[in-house]
Amino acid sequence: MSSEPDDATKTICPYCGVGCGIRVLEGGEPGEMRFMPWADAPVNEGSVCIKGGAATQVVDHEDRLTEPLIKEDGEFREATWEEALDRVVDEMGSIREQHGPDGMGFFGSSKTFNEENYLIQKLARRYGTNQVDNCTRMCHASTVWALRTSLGMGAMTNSMADLEDSADVLWIQGANPGEQHPIANSQYFRQAVLEGATVIQVDPHANKTTRSFEIDDTDRHMHLQLKPGTDIPLLNIVLKTILERHEEEPDAGWIDEAFVEERTKGFDHLKETLADFDKEAAAEECGVPLEDIELAAEKYAMANDAAIFTGMGMSQHTCGVDNVQNEINLALITGNLGRPGTGVNPLRGQNNVQGTCDVGAMPNVLPGYQLVDDDEARESVEDVWGFEIPDEPGLTNVEISHAIGDTVHGLYVMGENPIMSEPDGNETEKRFREELDFMVVQDIFMTETAELADVVLPATTWAERDGTVTNTDRRVQRMRGVHKVHENTRHDLDILCEVGTRLFDGDEFDFEGPEDVFEELREVCPIMHGMTYDALGETGIHWPCYEEGDEGDSFLYEDEFETDDGLGRIEGVVHQEPKEVPDEEYPLVLTTARLEEHYNTGTMSRRSPTLSKQHPENFVDVHPNDAERYGIEDGDDVTLKSRRGEITVRADVTEDIKEGVVWTTPHFAAASANRLTNDVLDERAKIPEYKAAAAEIEVGIEAAGDDSPASADD
Repeated sequence: MSSEPDDATKTICPYCGVGCGIRVLEGGEPGEMRFMPWADAPVNEGSVCIKGGAATQVVDHEDRLTEPLIKEDGEFREATWEEALDRVVDEMGSIREQHGPDGMGFFGSSKTFNEENYLIQKLARRYGTNQVDNCTRMCHASTVWALRTSLGMGAMTNSMADLEDSADVLWIQGANPGEQHPIANSQYFRQAVLEGATVIQVDPHANKTTRSFEIDDTDRHMHLQLKPGTDIPLLNIVLKTILERHEEEPDAGWIDEAFVEERTKGFDHLKETLADFDKEAAAEECGVPLEDIELAAEKYAMANDAAIFTGMGMSQHTCGVDNVQNEINLALITGNLGRPGTGVNPLRGQNNVQGTCDVGAMPNVLPGYQLVDDDEARESVEDVWGFEIPDEPGLTNVEISHAIGDTVHGLYVMGENPIMSEPDGNETEKRFREELDFMVVQDIFMTETAELADVVLPATTWAERDGTVTNTDRRVQRMRGVHKVHENTRHDLDILCEVGTRLFDGDEFDFEGPEDVFEELREVCPIMHGMTYDALGETGIHWPCYEEGDEGDSFLYEDEFETDDGLGRIEGVVHQEPKEVPDEEYPLVLTTARLEEHYNTGTMSRRSPTLSKQHPENFVDVHPNDAERYGIEDGDDVTLKSRRGEITVRADVTEDIKEGVVWTTPHFAAASANRLTNDVLDERAKIPEYKAAAAEIEVGIEAAGDDSPASADD
């Protein structure tokens, strides 16, 4: 590390939510940037995964948008910024005049910075609507809902560092950090295991996480390979087992009676819900031996400090809120909250999905998770902003998409790609293409969504500008830009300020730069009020940080929960089947997940030669028994179908997946899983059910074409 050039710029990796520090060095050619390690970075101490090491490859990619574009007669032409912004402002004004402010929807981005997402939600509310949302709706909206309502804050309860130092048991359900958060897995999870921690992983798919620990043949590792959509029955078996054993051995510590009595409410409701619960029938439904689940319950309950890690395998269901609530129930009855090495900890997928939510880019909350229908909270923000905020929550991003052509007529999309990320992608694309009156997209590449826009505004990449992001364990960190690569691109923040200034009289969007925006954010966001750019420095600060000088909290709820009465809420839940289950026509269960080498909709990762080389095309995992029944050989091209569409993919025959289940990914435009997924929603969190749909396979087809990582329409 001593050979690192001194002039490399310290910043944060733009991919997953771990928040690894990296350095960026200007290369010999104009626009060229090179990755350099940052040896003493606070989160990763110099280690990076394959994505972090390849992050600079897309900064000066040949596909970069470099000039504003306006569509005329179905074709894009280059335009001046003046012309493009005039068109945006005129169209937005026309839509508000004809359809009211709820005629527009605003999409923030978990790939952009806190300051920029703060501005887009402020822009939406100044326009007169709460219809602003971000991709957390696709990944952890149900987790945020459950954590906020039952504990008080929609984020990890603990930090990675204290979990590594203190946790005896790591309960990992619906998450695969070995694949999706590699540095967290190697630096924190695996280190905890090397120091003696036990891992219990609950997932329909065997994966890199459990294999990475190299403890398969010990009593410190369990993989409960359940059927997709049966997380509630499995956790109810765990809870019922703990309740039963506590009755048999009241002094053995199965339940933390003092914690339950002093710091929770709802325990009786849980007992009533499980009074007649049939553990044997539930285990059969889960497809996991009952004795294995009971043993896992014992390991968790008997631990001194047990930590739950939850992921999209839990949240992306129509019962996602209840899934996470049951994890909260488990932590609360055993007293595993409010101290190091414990808690309920969502592993956030994108580099700033936590921060995008924190700063209020959601339809139901203002910065700091203050509810828009809370008069006192709303008025406190209005005092700073100087204008009224709508007092009813707006539509979520999937609801906005569903309302296109009805109540929604225009979209402002910053750095998001809903054509790839939303479920039932064929219908989504049809609505965007045929029913929208106007859409503006600001992005770095011509995404599948930008192709359908009326105006495209060329933005800058993560390596070209300054701002802050918030990682998965609530650490707010500064990102520092090197320089702008293309002269006529503009920073997202500058674009939003210009649009806001042109749309509205006054100085609501008159900011000198990201630090100026952050200073206003501090005024309206209590959990970040004590932070300044100087205080963030190179290490960052965990929120909540209420006053200047506070160091932030590495774990939450030491003395009380952030609820109205200070108590954690226990609530018994019952099993709900996925909204679409297998039948004669579609006899398989389709579930989806991500790859280590790719990221979200692939806009960046498919353009990286290093990453695309690892997985240049999509595939589907098929169990050997299913492969034999269908006549599939490993490596065959097959058609994977649902009621919403079909894709052509390579079949990988593997016992990693359960019989009757098929598994694929959303990263590849030529064969995206989201052409097949179901757009039904959790009633409360409005998250789609990506993790369970009915599917079928057809064989005997022509070979699939390549999915070129660098083509302009990727």
